[in-house]
Amino acid sequence: MSLAVGRYQPLTREGSWADVDDGGRLSGRLALAHQPRFDKTPHDGAGNLNRTSMSLVFAYYCSGHGYGHATRVSALAQHLLDLDASLKPAVYIVSSAPKHVFVDSIAKGAIYRNATIDPVIVQPLAYRVDRERSVSTLRTFLDARERILEAETRWLRDIGATCVLSDAAFIGCLAATDVGIPSILVTNFTFDSVYSYLATSIVDTPTEESHESQHHYHALVPDTPIPLEELAPLVEQIHAGYRCADMLLRLPGHIPIPSFFVQPALPSPDWVDPLTNRFRSNVFSALEESATDLPLLGSIPYAQAHCKTKPARSAIPIPLLVRPTSAEIYTPAGRAKLLASIGVPAALHDPRKTKILVVSFGGQVFRRPSRSGSATPSPSHSRRTSRELRREDLNPGVDVLASQLSSRLSVEVKRPHVHVGPRLQVPGHETESSGNPIATPSHLWIPGAPPAAKSLTSPTSPLRASASLSFQTIPGPSEATDADEQFFDTEDDDYGPSLLPDDSWIAIVCGVSKEQWNSTQTDAGADSELPDPFYIAPRDVYMPDLTAVGDVLLGKLGYGTVSECLDSATPFVYVSRPLFIEEHGLRRLLSSQGVGVELSRARYEAGDWAGAIDEAYIQGRAGKEQKRAMGVGSAVQRAEEGREMAEMIVGWAEKWQNT
Repeated sequence: MSLAVGRYQPLTREGSWADVDDGGRLSGRLALAHQPRFDKTPHDGAGNLNRTSMSLVFAYYCSGHGYGHATRVSALAQHLLDLDASLKPAVYIVSSAPKHVFVDSIAKGAIYRNATIDPVIVQPLAYRVDRERSVSTLRTFLDARERILEAETRWLRDIGATCVLSDAAFIGCLAATDVGIPSILVTNFTFDSVYSYLATSIVDTPTEESHESQHHYHALVPDTPIPLEELAPLVEQIHAGYRCADMLLRLPGHIPIPSFFVQPALPSPDWVDPLTNRFRSNVFSALEESATDLPLLGSIPYAQAHCKTKPARSAIPIPLLVRPTSAEIYTPAGRAKLLASIGVPAALHDPRKTKILVVSFGGQVFRRPSRSGSATPSPSHSRRTSRELRREDLNPGVDVLASQLSSRLSVEVKRPHVHVGPRLQVPGHETESSGNPIATPSHLWIPGAPPAAKSLTSPTSPLRASASLSFQTIPGPSEATDADEQFFDTEDDDYGPSLLPDDSWIAIVCGVSKEQWNSTQTDAGADSELPDPFYIAPRDVYMPDLTAVGDVLLGKLGYGTVSECLDSATPFVYVSRPLFIEEHGLRRLLSSQGVGVELSRARYEAGDWAGAIDEAYIQGRAGKEQKRAMGVGSAVQRAEEGREMAEMIVGWAEKWQNT
C-alpha cells in the first residue's frame, strides 16, 4: 500500500517534491513518488489519517539565540495544536528563551519548560561577534554536555515523548537518540556552520563612527580569526549531535546543512570567497540543486538497548514558518486601531498619504530632525504617548527576542561634544546619571538597543587602554532587559532629513515599554518627547501586524524579520552582519522572493538612511500595494500549508511508532 500525507513527501534519493521550491511556495497536490521505508499508517478512502489509540507527545527544542527561532517554533507549534482533536499531539516547548515569547502557543495548549539547551554567539553589538568569548561560551557548554544530556533524556522519558523537534539545538537530537525516539530538525541553518565560521579570514572592521565612542573599549575587541585546529574538535561535537536527526525540514533562506548532506562539507569558511564575502559558485550550485541529487549522510543508530530501527534519513523543503497577521490588519479599521495604539494621529493613518518606516534594529543614535528651518518640516500635531496594546484590541505576539539577547553596548554617531550615557563605566570618568531614565531634554533612550555614549576624548585621539574593563555577556533570555539604551540627539537641526526621505514619512521605533516611557513624562519636560515624525511602539506590539502596516522596515538580516517582511511584502533595508554565515541564505531568499536593500554600517551609524529607504520603497511599492489589495487572502494559504505540514509531521511520527 502506498501513502501520501498532504502535499509533503520526503526528499530522499528515491523521490522528491517537485512543487515545493526553495522559496517555500507550494503549487498543486502531490502524487506519491516513492514507497515508505517503514510501517504504514491506515488511511481512509480520501487519504486522511485514521487516528490510532496511542497519543503523540512532541518535545520541541528551541534555541535561545534569537528572534527567528522563537517565532517559527511558535508558528509550527500552533499549526500542530490547531489540528483536529483526533490528530492533535501534546506539545512541550523547551528553551532558554523566556516563557512569554511563546504566549500564542501556550494559549493553544503548549507546555513550556525553561532550560539551557544551547550556547550563544556573544555579540558586543547587534551586528558584531566576539569570536574569543563565543568560543569560551561554547567550551563551557560542551564541558557540561553530559550533565545536560542526562537531564534531557530523563525529562523526555518522564513526559513520554514520542518525537523530538529541534530548531536548532543539537542537544535535542542527541537526547532523542539516547531515548530511542526519532527527531526532526526544523531550520534553515545549523550552529556547527556558525561556530566553524569563526575561523573565517574575513575581519569585521569597525567604522569611523564606531571608533569615536568609549563603549568600544568593549565592542572593539580585535576581531581575530580562531584557528581551525582549535575550533574543529568543538564543532565536531555540535555536528555529531545534528547527525542524530532523522528528518530535516529545510526552511527557505537555507545555507548548506553539513550534518545531512555530504557536500558542501565543513569547515564553513571554505564556502565563502573572502574577497567578495559571497558564497562560492559551487556552494550556490549545491543550494540550487534538487535535494534528490545531493547524497545524504547515513543515520546514527540507536543504542543496542532499543529494539526499533531508525527511519531512513530524509530532507524536505517546507514553506516559510511565519506568524500570521491579524485578520483585520489590512482593513482601514484594523490599520487605524494599531496606529492609534502607538499614538499616531488619525490624520496620518491613510497609506495613500503617509508612508511608514518600521525601525526594528537597536544601536543607533538618532539626530533629532529640525523643528524649524529644516528641509524636512515636522507635521504640526500634538504628541501622544505610546501605550501597550490590549489583548482585546490585537492579539499580542512574541516580544522581540532579539532585543533580549542583544548586548548592552552601544553604537555612536560621530560628534565631538562631550556626553556619557548611563551604564558606561570608563575608569576615571563619571557617568551622567546613575539611574535609568528614558529621556532627558537632549536624549531619548530606547531600551532593547545597546547603550549609546559620547567620547570624552578627542575624536581624533586613540582610545585609551584600561586594565579594569568588565565585559558583559549577552543577557540570558530569562533576565530582565531594563537598561539597554539608545537616544535622540537634539543638536544640529539640519541633520534630520537624512533619516527619512521626505515629510510624507513617519517612523515607528520598536523597543520602549509603557512604564519606561510614562515614568519620564512628568520629569523630563516637553523636550524629552520624540520629534514629530517618530513614534514608539509598545514592547509587546505584534510585529507581524506592525510589519504589515509598514512601507519599509529597517533592521538586521535575521530569519524572523525576513520571513515577516516576505509574508507582508514589506521592503527590507538591512545592515549586514559579516560574521553570521546564515545571512548568505537569507540574502539569496530576499533577492528571489522580496525586496532587500543593503545599508552599509557606516551609513547606518551616521543616520544616513533616506536613500536606502527610498530605493527599497520604489522597488517594493507595486508588490506592497498588491498585498494590501489582497488582504488576508494569503494568510488562508499559509494556514492551509501549515495544516498540511503539521499533518505530515504527525503522520511521520505515527508511522515510526507503529513500526
